Amino acid sequence: MASPNKENSIEHVKAHHHPHLIAKRLADGPDSIYLKEFIYGAVDGAITTFAIVAGVAGAGMPAGVIIILGFANLLADGFSMAVSNFLGTRAENQHRKKVRLMELDEIERFPEGEREEVRQILAMKGFEGQLLEDAVEVITSDKEKWVDTMLLEEHGMTLQEHNAFKAGLATFVAFCLVGFIPLTTYVTNWVLPGLIANPFEWSAVVTGIAFFWVGAVKGKFVSHYWLLSGLETVVVGGIAAIMAYGVGVLLKGLVG
Repeated sequence: MASPNKENSIEHVKAHHHPHLIAKRLADGPDSIYLKEFIYGAVDGAITTFAIVAGVAGAGMPAGVIIILGFANLLADGFSMAVSNFLGTRAENQHRKKVRLMELDEIERFPEGEREEVRQILAMKGFEGQLLEDAVEVITSDKEKWVDTMLLEEHGMTLQEHNAFKAGLATFVAFCLVGFIPLTTYVTNWVLPGLIANPFEWSAVVTGIAFFWVGAVKGKFVSHYWLLSGLETVVVGGIAAIMAYGVGVLLKGLVG
């Protein structure tokens, strides 16, 4: 019988819940994980770059055009996505600050109404009687904890800010690294002419592998079966590639 995974073993779980480790973990706050940004950038980079490869190949245009358009896409689209992610994340952080100030203002101006909100929130969680009143008293005795409770429970927000720069950087790096993969066969032939006989076919193969790898990595992080997660990403990317190739074939006659 196979031994249990170390991270899921009861010994590991017990050690992870030692009182001083719990106190340190809570004091440090949750880690920021930029998985969404990485997956977003990686999948979009591979899909858009291979779509260019497929469309240009379908139109029968020279390999040099594929390389030029591919690199233009990597830099321009990758930067655009990174900036959009940066601005979106920063806007989310700014909105959180605005709501925090609004709640502080409401606590100052109408504390009884805000206290009643806390009371009803806790009542919905099963608190009642004197325990409910004691819990309300504890939470509302500290304005920071009071506001934190309102952000979490009333507004459905997280308390931790996401680093906007790191979010944008994760998107850009993933976009460029994975997005470059569809171009590798064409760049290889540019450096070493004629080395790869069928660059488009091999580009499709390595891009499919890249799609699968990104999906499998995502599956590992979200505890989803890696094979299904990888195939899901391959299917999504494949549909986009087929559409781009089809458009290239249909518009081939316009290239003269």
